[in-house]
Amino acid sequence: MARDLIPVTVLVQTKNEENAIRLCLEGLEDFDQVIVVDSDSTDATKEIARGCGATVVNFTWDGQYPKKKQWQLENVRTRNDWILFIDSDEFPSERLVEDIRVFVEKSGSFAAASVELDYYFAGRMLRFGHRVSKTILLRRGHAWFEPVDDLDVPGMGELEGHYQPKCDGPVARLGGRLRHEDVDPVSTWFARHNRYSDWEAHVGARARRSDAVYSNRSAQGRAFARAPFKPVAFFIYSYVVRLGFLDGRAGFDYAFALAAYYWQIGLKRREIDRLARLEG
Repeated sequence: MARDLIPVTVLVQTKNEENAIRLCLEGLEDFDQVIVVDSDSTDATKEIARGCGATVVNFTWDGQYPKKKQWQLENVRTRNDWILFIDSDEFPSERLVEDIRVFVEKSGSFAAASVELDYYFAGRMLRFGHRVSKTILLRRGHAWFEPVDDLDVPGMGELEGHYQPKCDGPVARLGGRLRHEDVDPVSTWFARHNRYSDWEAHVGARARRSDAVYSNRSAQGRAFARAPFKPVAFFIYSYVVRLGFLDGRAGFDYAFALAAYYWQIGLKRREIDRLARLEG
């Protein structure tokens, strides 16, 4: 006998994701409503999504607030109180699907829930090392993405940056994991993180923006953001303390790549500070 669908609306973020979107949507069949929010794709993303039974809503950013996720909370009509935000290269594990089913039935006063990611790097799932946590399940009207005054900052564009939504109630942590399986070549990872490091460096160089961003991060993220010698500290944390070496070469490559990412942020921020002093 077929099980009841989970009363959650999934909002899938896309832009030219024809290679990933089918696998993502196939992992969302247990949810009551799936909406693909597409940013003017020029490939077959929207056609594939419709063929998989998803509703497609187009988003064209006007360069102002709200950015894409907050715009969805304000403008996309959904038939459920609970909203699950995922990217096109993500899909929930079977355990996470069941955890969400149980959680929304007994959610009580919770405003949101966070999950950890099973992260794939260079084609291999990492079982150890650094693990990303994201708040992705939001109760409509009780969680939102605040503006952080970054409209003129390069790196992120239409999407909210690397910070968590604000919530007016407690945030649960679910045990099941979200699988992040990027089908693009590893070169796209470096191109993407080059843009991200631009954003991190600029918001970090401006105290007001930096505080607005860091206050919306997890406790782990806030602590690490202010740690000295971040590239070395991260590599030791991910590869040694969190046993990333047990993932073999992939564990080393991931720890080293993210350590280099933090080095980029630091170098770019120092350059911003240097240029500001020259201009001043």
